Amino acid sequence: MRAIVVGSGPNGLAAAITLAEAGCDVTVLEAAAEPGGATRSAPLVGPGYINDLGSAIHPLAKASPFFSRLDLAAHGLTWITPPAAVGHALDDGRAAVAWNDLDRTAAGLGRDGPAYRKLARPLIDGYDRLLDLIFTPPLRIPPHPVFTAQFGLKAMLPAQVLAPRVFADEAARALFAGHAAHAVMPLNRPFTAAFGLLFSAMPHVAGWPFPRGGAGALATALVSVLEGLGGRVLTNSPVRSMADVSDADTVIFDLTPVQVLRITGTHFPPRYRAALARFRYGTAVFKLDYALSDPIPWTNPDLGQAGTVHVGGSLEEVAASEAAAGRGQHAERPFLILAQHTPFDPTRAPAGKHTCWVYCHVPNGSTVDMTTAIEDQIERFAPGFKDTIITRHATNTVAMEAWNSNLVGGDIGGGAMTGRQLVARPRLQRSPYTTPDPRLFIGSSSAWPGGGVHGMAGHQAALVALDRGLRSLGRLG
Repeated sequence: MRAIVVGSGPNGLAAAITLAEAGCDVTVLEAAAEPGGATRSAPLVGPGYINDLGSAIHPLAKASPFFSRLDLAAHGLTWITPPAAVGHALDDGRAAVAWNDLDRTAAGLGRDGPAYRKLARPLIDGYDRLLDLIFTPPLRIPPHPVFTAQFGLKAMLPAQVLAPRVFADEAARALFAGHAAHAVMPLNRPFTAAFGLLFSAMPHVAGWPFPRGGAGALATALVSVLEGLGGRVLTNSPVRSMADVSDADTVIFDLTPVQVLRITGTHFPPRYRAALARFRYGTAVFKLDYALSDPIPWTNPDLGQAGTVHVGGSLEEVAASEAAAGRGQHAERPFLILAQHTPFDPTRAPAGKHTCWVYCHVPNGSTVDMTTAIEDQIERFAPGFKDTIITRHATNTVAMEAWNSNLVGGDIGGGAMTGRQLVARPRLQRSPYTTPDPRLFIGSSSAWPGGGVHGMAGHQAALVALDRGLRSLGRLG
Protein backbone atom coordinates (compact mmCIF):
# COMPACT_ATOMS: atom_id res chain seq x y z
CA MET A 1 0.00 0.00 0.00
CA ARG A 2 1.41 3.33 -1.04
CA ALA A 3 0.62 6.67 0.59
CA ILE A 4 1.65 10.15 -0.50
CA VAL A 5 1.70 13.15 1.80
CA VAL A 6 1.79 16.52 0.04
CA GLY A 7 3.75 19.02 2.11
CA SER A 8 6.38 18.45 4.80
CA GLY A 9 5.33 20.85 7.52
CA PRO A 10 4.83 19.43 11.03
CA ASN A 11 1.37 18.17 10.10
CA GLY A 12 2.62 16.52 6.94
CA LEU A 13 5.49 14.81 8.73
CA ALA A 14 3.17 13.71 11.54
CA ALA A 15 0.80 12.17 8.98
CA ALA A 16 3.68 10.42 7.23
CA ILE A 17 5.09 9.00 10.47
CA THR A 18 1.66 7.76 11.54
CA LEU A 19 1.19 5.97 8.20
CA ALA A 20 4.71 4.57 8.24
CA GLU A 21 4.21 3.22 11.76
CA ALA A 22 1.22 1.29 10.38
CA GLY A 23 3.40 -0.33 7.72
CA CYS A 24 2.54 1.90 4.78
CA ASP A 25 5.00 2.79 2.03
CA VAL A 26 5.10 6.57 2.53
CA THR A 27 6.49 9.33 0.34
CA VAL A 28 6.31 13.00 1.29
CA LEU A 29 6.39 15.40 -1.65
CA GLU A 30 7.73 18.85 -0.76
CA ALA A 31 7.84 21.75 -3.22
CA ALA A 32 10.63 23.59 -1.39
CA ALA A 33 14.31 22.72 -1.39
CA GLU A 34 14.18 21.53 2.22
CA PRO A 35 11.51 20.00 4.46
CA GLY A 36 9.79 21.62 7.40
CA GLY A 37 7.17 23.98 5.98
CA ALA A 38 7.04 26.98 8.31
CA THR A 39 9.34 25.19 10.77
CA ARG A 40 12.64 26.02 9.15
CA SER A 41 15.73 28.10 9.95
CA ALA A 42 18.31 29.99 7.88
CA PRO A 43 20.96 32.74 8.29
CA LEU A 44 18.69 35.62 7.27
CA VAL A 45 20.83 38.33 8.85
CA GLY A 46 24.30 37.07 8.01
CA PRO A 47 26.77 34.18 8.28
CA GLY A 48 26.88 32.47 11.64
CA TYR A 49 23.32 33.43 12.60
CA ILE A 50 20.36 31.05 12.81
CA ASN A 51 17.02 32.76 12.30
CA ASP A 52 13.70 30.97 12.41
CA LEU A 53 11.84 31.59 9.16
CA GLY A 54 8.42 30.80 10.62
CA SER A 55 7.68 29.39 14.06
CA ALA A 56 10.14 30.20 16.85
CA ILE A 57 8.75 29.10 20.24
CA HIS A 58 7.05 25.72 20.51
CA PRO A 59 4.90 25.09 23.61
CA LEU A 60 2.33 23.24 21.49
CA ALA A 61 4.99 20.97 19.99
CA LYS A 62 6.23 19.96 23.43
CA ALA A 63 2.62 19.46 24.58
CA SER A 64 1.50 17.59 21.46
CA PRO A 65 0.23 14.11 22.35
CA PHE A 66 1.73 12.83 19.10
CA PHE A 67 5.15 14.48 19.17
CA SER A 68 5.59 13.78 22.88
CA ARG A 69 5.42 10.03 22.33
CA LEU A 70 8.21 10.12 19.75
CA ASP A 71 11.79 9.80 20.99
CA LEU A 72 12.91 12.95 19.22
CA ALA A 73 15.96 13.28 21.46
CA ALA A 74 17.30 10.09 19.89
CA HIS A 75 17.02 11.87 16.53
CA GLY A 76 19.02 14.91 17.61
CA LEU A 77 16.39 17.24 19.08
CA THR A 78 17.19 19.13 22.29
CA TRP A 79 14.51 21.27 23.90
CA ILE A 80 15.62 24.47 25.64
CA THR A 81 13.25 25.78 28.31
CA PRO A 82 14.01 29.29 29.65
CA PRO A 83 13.18 29.91 33.35
CA ALA A 84 10.31 32.19 32.34
CA ALA A 85 7.91 31.16 29.60
CA VAL A 86 6.54 34.62 28.87
CA GLY A 87 7.20 38.15 30.01
CA HIS A 88 4.75 40.95 29.31
CA ALA A 89 6.33 44.39 29.17
CA LEU A 90 4.57 47.24 30.96
CA ASP A 91 5.43 50.90 31.33
CA ASP A 92 7.50 52.40 34.18
CA GLY A 93 9.81 49.40 34.28
CA ARG A 94 7.10 46.97 35.32
CA ALA A 95 6.52 43.52 33.87
CA ALA A 96 4.15 40.61 34.34
CA VAL A 97 6.07 37.36 34.09
CA ALA A 98 4.74 33.82 33.67
CA TRP A 99 7.56 31.87 35.29
CA ASN A 100 7.61 28.12 34.85
CA ASP A 101 6.91 27.95 38.59
CA LEU A 102 3.26 28.74 39.40
CA ASP A 103 3.98 30.00 42.92
CA ARG A 104 6.62 32.44 41.66
CA THR A 105 4.23 33.70 38.99
CA ALA A 106 1.40 34.22 41.46
CA ALA A 107 3.70 36.00 43.91
CA GLY A 108 4.78 38.43 41.21
CA LEU A 109 1.18 39.39 40.45
CA GLY A 110 0.56 40.83 43.92
CA ARG A 111 -3.08 40.90 44.97
CA ASP A 112 -4.05 39.12 41.73
CA GLY A 113 -1.86 36.15 42.67
CA PRO A 114 -4.68 34.14 44.30
CA ALA A 115 -6.99 34.81 41.34
CA TYR A 116 -4.30 33.73 38.89
CA ARG A 117 -3.68 30.56 40.88
CA LYS A 118 -7.43 29.84 41.00
CA LEU A 119 -7.67 30.31 37.22
CA ALA A 120 -4.63 28.24 36.30
CA ARG A 121 -4.64 25.41 38.86
CA PRO A 122 -7.65 23.44 37.52
CA LEU A 123 -6.18 23.61 34.02
CA ILE A 124 -2.78 22.43 35.24
CA ASP A 125 -4.31 19.58 37.25
CA GLY A 126 -6.51 18.64 34.29
CA TYR A 127 -3.85 19.25 31.65
CA ASP A 128 -4.34 15.91 29.86
CA ARG A 129 -8.09 16.57 29.67
CA LEU A 130 -7.40 20.09 28.41
CA LEU A 131 -5.15 18.80 25.62
CA ASP A 132 -7.71 16.17 24.65
CA LEU A 133 -10.33 18.89 24.46
CA ILE A 134 -8.34 21.23 22.23
CA PHE A 135 -6.66 18.66 19.99
CA THR A 136 -9.59 16.30 19.26
CA PRO A 137 -12.30 17.30 16.74
CA PRO A 138 -15.17 19.07 18.54
CA LEU A 139 -18.20 17.33 17.00
CA ARG A 140 -18.34 14.53 19.54
CA ILE A 141 -19.53 13.76 23.05
CA PRO A 142 -16.71 15.02 25.30
CA PRO A 143 -15.19 12.27 27.47
CA HIS A 144 -14.85 14.64 30.43
CA PRO A 145 -18.15 16.57 30.49
CA VAL A 146 -17.68 18.29 33.86
CA PHE A 147 -14.19 19.55 32.97
CA THR A 148 -15.42 20.56 29.51
CA ALA A 149 -18.31 22.55 30.96
CA GLN A 150 -16.15 24.30 33.55
CA PHE A 151 -13.58 25.23 30.91
CA GLY A 152 -16.18 26.13 28.32
CA LEU A 153 -18.04 28.62 30.50
CA LYS A 154 -14.88 30.73 30.69
CA ALA A 155 -13.45 29.85 27.27
CA MET A 156 -16.49 31.06 25.35
CA LEU A 157 -16.09 34.61 26.64
CA PRO A 158 -14.14 37.36 24.92
CA ALA A 159 -10.73 37.77 26.58
CA GLN A 160 -11.51 41.47 26.93
CA VAL A 161 -14.48 40.52 29.14
CA LEU A 162 -12.96 37.69 31.19
CA ALA A 163 -9.69 39.39 32.18
CA PRO A 164 -11.29 42.37 34.03
CA ARG A 165 -13.73 40.01 35.74
CA VAL A 166 -10.94 37.84 37.13
CA PHE A 167 -8.11 40.32 37.75
CA ALA A 168 -8.07 43.65 39.54
CA ASP A 169 -4.73 45.07 38.38
CA GLU A 170 -3.17 45.95 35.06
CA ALA A 171 -0.30 43.43 35.19
CA ALA A 172 -2.37 40.24 35.35
CA ARG A 173 -4.91 41.59 32.88
CA ALA A 174 -2.16 42.43 30.40
CA LEU A 175 -0.50 39.03 30.82
CA PHE A 176 -3.80 37.30 30.04
CA ALA A 177 -4.42 39.61 27.07
CA GLY A 178 -1.03 38.76 25.59
CA HIS A 179 -1.81 35.04 25.84
CA ALA A 180 -5.22 35.57 24.27
CA ALA A 181 -3.77 37.57 21.37
CA HIS A 182 -2.32 34.30 20.02
CA ALA A 183 -5.87 33.75 18.76
CA VAL A 184 -5.00 36.31 16.04
CA MET A 185 -8.37 38.02 16.25
CA PRO A 186 -9.86 40.96 18.16
CA LEU A 187 -10.08 40.30 21.88
CA ASN A 188 -13.74 41.33 22.00
CA ARG A 189 -14.63 38.22 19.99
CA PRO A 190 -16.15 35.16 21.69
CA PHE A 191 -13.77 32.30 22.53
CA THR A 192 -10.63 34.46 22.59
CA ALA A 193 -10.53 33.71 26.32
CA ALA A 194 -9.93 30.05 25.40
CA PHE A 195 -6.49 30.97 24.08
CA GLY A 196 -5.74 32.99 27.19
CA LEU A 197 -6.67 30.04 29.40
CA LEU A 198 -4.65 27.50 27.41
CA PHE A 199 -1.52 29.63 27.29
CA SER A 200 -1.90 30.52 30.97
CA ALA A 201 -1.66 26.84 31.91
CA MET A 202 1.14 25.77 29.58
CA PRO A 203 4.03 27.65 31.24
CA HIS A 204 3.49 25.74 34.48
CA VAL A 205 3.41 22.27 32.93
CA ALA A 206 6.24 22.21 30.39
CA GLY A 207 7.32 25.83 29.93
CA TRP A 208 7.51 27.43 26.50
CA PRO A 209 10.50 25.64 24.97
CA PHE A 210 12.26 25.89 21.63
CA PRO A 211 14.68 23.58 19.76
CA ARG A 212 18.40 24.07 20.24
CA GLY A 213 19.93 25.25 16.99
CA GLY A 214 16.76 26.59 15.40
CA ALA A 215 13.20 25.53 14.64
CA GLY A 216 14.52 23.54 11.70
CA ALA A 217 15.97 21.06 14.20
CA LEU A 218 12.43 19.87 14.94
CA ALA A 219 11.76 19.19 11.25
CA THR A 220 15.12 17.44 10.92
CA ALA A 221 14.28 15.14 13.84
CA LEU A 222 10.85 14.32 12.42
CA VAL A 223 12.34 13.50 9.02
CA SER A 224 14.85 11.25 10.76
CA VAL A 225 12.02 9.40 12.56
CA LEU A 226 10.20 8.94 9.25
CA GLU A 227 13.29 7.66 7.45
CA GLY A 228 13.91 5.23 10.30
CA LEU A 229 10.47 3.78 9.58
CA GLY A 230 11.25 3.42 5.88
CA GLY A 231 9.54 6.58 4.67
CA ARG A 232 11.09 9.23 2.47
CA VAL A 233 10.88 12.96 1.78
CA LEU A 234 11.39 14.20 -1.78
CA THR A 235 12.17 17.91 -1.91
CA ASN A 236 11.88 20.12 -5.01
CA SER A 237 8.82 18.01 -5.84
CA PRO A 238 5.81 20.28 -6.30
CA VAL A 239 2.41 18.69 -6.79
CA ARG A 240 0.49 20.59 -9.46
CA SER A 241 -2.32 18.22 -10.36
CA MET A 242 -3.86 14.86 -9.53
CA ALA A 243 -1.57 13.32 -12.13
CA ASP A 244 1.36 13.88 -9.76
CA VAL A 245 -0.21 11.58 -7.14
CA SER A 246 -2.02 9.14 -9.43
CA ASP A 247 -0.03 6.08 -8.33
CA ALA A 248 -0.93 6.43 -4.62
CA ASP A 249 -3.57 4.48 -2.74
CA THR A 250 -4.21 7.45 -0.49
CA VAL A 251 -3.13 11.08 -0.36
CA ILE A 252 -3.01 13.43 2.63
CA PHE A 253 -2.72 17.12 1.83
CA ASP A 254 -0.79 19.26 4.31
CA LEU A 255 -2.17 22.22 2.38
CA THR A 256 -4.84 24.86 2.84
CA PRO A 257 -8.05 24.76 0.77
CA VAL A 258 -6.83 27.11 -1.96
CA GLN A 259 -3.90 24.79 -2.79
CA VAL A 260 -6.10 21.70 -2.58
CA LEU A 261 -8.48 23.23 -5.12
CA ARG A 262 -5.62 24.10 -7.47
CA ILE A 263 -4.39 20.51 -7.44
CA THR A 264 -7.72 18.69 -7.57
CA GLY A 265 -9.43 20.93 -10.12
CA THR A 266 -12.87 19.45 -10.86
CA HIS A 267 -12.13 16.15 -9.12
CA PHE A 268 -14.51 16.91 -6.22
CA PRO A 269 -18.27 17.50 -6.55
CA PRO A 270 -19.30 21.15 -7.03
CA ARG A 271 -20.81 21.47 -3.54
CA TYR A 272 -17.57 20.45 -1.85
CA ARG A 273 -15.50 22.67 -4.12
CA ALA A 274 -17.75 25.58 -3.21
CA ALA A 275 -17.27 24.87 0.50
CA LEU A 276 -13.48 24.94 0.13
CA ALA A 277 -13.69 28.12 -1.96
CA ARG A 278 -15.61 29.83 0.88
CA PHE A 279 -12.86 29.10 3.39
CA ARG A 280 -11.62 32.41 4.78
CA TYR A 281 -8.05 33.39 5.58
CA GLY A 282 -7.33 35.58 8.55
CA THR A 283 -5.16 38.33 9.95
CA ALA A 284 -1.54 38.13 8.85
CA VAL A 285 1.89 39.00 10.22
CA PHE A 286 4.74 41.36 9.46
CA LYS A 287 7.96 39.85 10.75
CA LEU A 288 11.45 41.15 11.55
CA ASP A 289 14.65 39.22 12.28
CA TYR A 290 17.66 40.94 13.83
CA ALA A 291 21.34 40.53 14.42
CA LEU A 292 22.13 42.37 17.67
CA SER A 293 25.39 43.41 19.30
CA ASP A 294 24.02 42.79 22.82
CA PRO A 295 21.01 41.26 24.55
CA ILE A 296 17.87 43.37 24.43
CA PRO A 297 18.24 46.00 27.22
CA TRP A 298 14.84 45.58 28.87
CA THR A 299 14.06 48.14 31.55
CA ASN A 300 12.79 45.28 33.69
CA PRO A 301 15.56 42.66 33.95
CA ASP A 302 13.05 39.83 34.53
CA LEU A 303 12.10 40.09 30.86
CA GLY A 304 15.59 38.89 29.98
CA GLN A 305 14.74 35.54 31.64
CA ALA A 306 11.85 34.84 29.23
CA GLY A 307 12.21 33.17 25.86
CA THR A 308 9.06 34.98 24.70
CA VAL A 309 8.17 38.59 25.45
CA HIS A 310 4.78 40.11 24.70
CA VAL A 311 5.30 43.78 23.91
CA GLY A 312 2.19 45.86 24.04
CA GLY A 313 1.43 47.46 27.38
CA SER A 314 -1.99 47.22 28.97
CA LEU A 315 -4.98 45.03 28.16
CA GLU A 316 -6.61 48.01 26.49
CA GLU A 317 -3.58 48.62 24.27
CA VAL A 318 -3.32 44.98 23.25
CA ALA A 319 -7.04 44.91 22.48
CA ALA A 320 -6.80 48.11 20.43
CA SER A 321 -3.94 46.70 18.35
CA GLU A 322 -5.76 43.44 17.61
CA ALA A 323 -8.99 45.29 16.84
CA ALA A 324 -7.18 47.49 14.32
CA ALA A 325 -5.78 44.49 12.45
CA GLY A 326 -9.22 42.89 12.51
CA ARG A 327 -10.66 46.01 10.85
CA GLY A 328 -8.04 45.93 8.12
CA GLN A 329 -5.97 48.71 9.68
CA HIS A 330 -2.42 49.03 11.01
CA ALA A 331 -1.98 49.86 14.68
CA GLU A 332 0.25 52.80 15.56
CA ARG A 333 1.37 50.87 18.63
CA PRO A 334 1.19 47.25 17.50
CA PHE A 335 1.14 44.33 19.89
CA LEU A 336 4.34 42.31 19.37
CA ILE A 337 5.25 38.67 19.96
CA LEU A 338 9.02 38.58 20.38
CA ALA A 339 11.42 35.65 20.79
CA GLN A 340 14.94 36.04 22.19
CA HIS A 341 16.79 32.76 21.79
CA THR A 342 20.47 33.54 22.17
CA PRO A 343 20.54 34.25 25.94
CA PHE A 344 19.62 30.56 26.29
CA ASP A 345 21.00 29.10 23.02
CA PRO A 346 24.31 30.70 21.99
CA THR A 347 24.58 28.37 18.97
CA ARG A 348 22.28 30.73 17.09
CA ALA A 349 24.75 33.62 16.70
CA PRO A 350 28.49 34.31 16.47
CA ALA A 351 30.24 34.62 19.83
CA GLY A 352 28.99 37.65 21.75
CA LYS A 353 26.20 38.44 19.29
CA HIS A 354 22.45 37.90 19.55
CA THR A 355 19.28 37.42 17.54
CA CYS A 356 15.74 38.71 17.87
CA TRP A 357 12.61 37.36 16.15
CA VAL A 358 9.48 39.50 16.32
CA TYR A 359 6.20 40.05 14.52
CA CYS A 360 2.99 42.04 14.71
CA HIS A 361 -0.46 41.38 13.28
CA VAL A 362 -1.48 43.18 10.10
CA PRO A 363 -4.33 42.88 7.60
CA ASN A 364 -4.16 39.91 5.23
CA GLY A 365 -2.11 40.80 2.17
CA SER A 366 -0.71 44.01 3.69
CA THR A 367 2.40 45.52 2.11
CA VAL A 368 2.84 48.24 4.76
CA ASP A 369 6.33 48.36 6.29
CA MET A 370 5.87 48.08 10.05
CA THR A 371 9.58 48.26 10.91
CA THR A 372 9.50 51.71 12.53
CA ALA A 373 6.36 50.97 14.54
CA ILE A 374 7.82 47.68 15.80
CA GLU A 375 11.16 49.19 16.76
CA ASP A 376 9.51 52.11 18.51
CA GLN A 377 7.47 49.66 20.59
CA ILE A 378 10.54 47.65 21.62
CA GLU A 379 12.46 50.85 22.39
CA ARG A 380 9.60 51.95 24.62
CA PHE A 381 10.26 49.04 26.98
CA ALA A 382 13.96 48.54 26.22
CA PRO A 383 15.64 51.95 25.79
CA GLY A 384 18.79 51.53 23.73
CA PHE A 385 17.47 48.61 21.69
CA LYS A 386 17.93 50.49 18.42
CA ASP A 387 21.60 51.02 19.25
CA THR A 388 22.16 47.24 19.43
CA ILE A 389 20.90 46.59 15.89
CA ILE A 390 23.60 45.34 13.54
CA THR A 391 21.25 44.42 10.71
CA ARG A 392 17.64 43.40 10.16
CA HIS A 393 15.60 41.35 7.72
CA ALA A 394 11.94 42.23 7.08
CA THR A 395 9.30 39.82 5.79
CA ASN A 396 5.92 41.22 4.80
CA THR A 397 2.81 39.20 4.02
CA VAL A 398 3.62 38.90 0.32
CA ALA A 399 7.08 37.53 1.07
CA MET A 400 5.61 35.14 3.63
CA GLU A 401 3.31 33.57 1.05
CA ALA A 402 6.03 33.52 -1.61
CA TRP A 403 8.24 31.56 0.80
CA ASN A 404 5.46 29.17 1.86
CA SER A 405 2.25 29.00 -0.15
CA ASN A 406 0.32 27.74 2.90
CA LEU A 407 0.73 31.20 4.47
CA VAL A 408 -2.00 32.69 2.31
CA GLY A 409 -1.81 36.48 2.46
CA GLY A 410 0.58 36.11 5.39
CA ASP A 411 -1.92 34.14 7.52
CA ILE A 412 0.22 31.84 9.70
CA GLY A 413 -2.76 29.96 11.16
CA GLY A 414 -4.06 28.15 8.09
CA GLY A 415 -7.26 30.19 8.05
CA ALA A 416 -9.23 32.51 10.29
CA MET A 417 -10.31 31.10 13.69
CA THR A 418 -13.54 33.13 13.66
CA GLY A 419 -17.23 32.34 13.36
CA ARG A 420 -17.98 28.92 11.90
CA GLN A 421 -14.29 28.28 11.28
CA LEU A 422 -13.71 27.86 15.00
CA VAL A 423 -15.16 24.38 14.46
CA ALA A 424 -15.82 24.14 10.71
CA ARG A 425 -12.29 23.53 9.47
CA PRO A 426 -12.27 23.36 6.49
CA ARG A 427 -16.06 22.83 6.57
CA LEU A 428 -18.66 21.60 9.05
CA GLN A 429 -18.56 17.79 9.16
CA ARG A 430 -18.04 15.11 11.78
CA SER A 431 -14.54 14.27 10.58
CA PRO A 432 -12.75 17.43 9.44
CA TYR A 433 -10.13 15.45 7.52
CA THR A 434 -12.23 13.55 4.98
CA THR A 435 -13.21 14.60 1.47
CA PRO A 436 -15.82 13.18 -0.95
CA ASP A 437 -13.07 10.93 -2.33
CA PRO A 438 -12.35 8.23 0.29
CA ARG A 439 -8.73 8.19 -0.80
CA LEU A 440 -8.05 11.91 -0.27
CA PHE A 441 -7.68 13.70 3.08
CA ILE A 442 -6.84 17.19 4.36
CA GLY A 443 -4.45 17.13 7.32
CA SER A 444 -3.20 20.71 7.57
CA SER A 445 -3.72 23.64 9.93
CA SER A 446 -6.89 24.36 7.94
CA ALA A 447 -8.39 21.31 9.67
CA TRP A 448 -8.96 20.86 13.40
CA PRO A 449 -7.29 21.88 15.71
CA GLY A 450 -5.95 24.69 13.55
CA GLY A 451 -2.64 26.54 13.59
CA GLY A 452 0.40 25.86 15.71
CA VAL A 453 3.28 23.40 15.62
CA HIS A 454 1.70 20.25 17.05
CA GLY A 455 1.20 17.84 14.14
CA MET A 456 -2.21 16.77 15.42
CA ALA A 457 -4.17 17.57 12.27
CA GLY A 458 -1.84 15.44 10.17
CA HIS A 459 -1.71 12.65 12.74
CA GLN A 460 -5.49 12.47 13.05
CA ALA A 461 -6.00 12.66 9.29
CA ALA A 462 -3.71 9.65 8.94
CA LEU A 463 -5.63 7.74 11.62
CA VAL A 464 -8.89 8.41 9.76
CA ALA A 465 -7.28 7.22 6.53
CA LEU A 466 -6.20 4.01 8.23
CA ASP A 467 -9.63 3.53 9.79
CA ARG A 468 -11.21 3.78 6.35
CA GLY A 469 -9.42 0.63 5.33
CA LEU A 470 -6.41 2.12 3.63
CA ARG A 471 -5.03 -1.24 2.56
CA SER A 472 -8.14 -2.10 0.56
CA LEU A 473 -8.35 1.15 -1.41
CA GLY A 474 -7.93 1.10 -5.18
CA ARG A 475 -5.39 3.12 -7.09
CA LEU A 476 -6.11 6.76 -7.83
CA GLY A 477 -7.28 7.22 -11.38
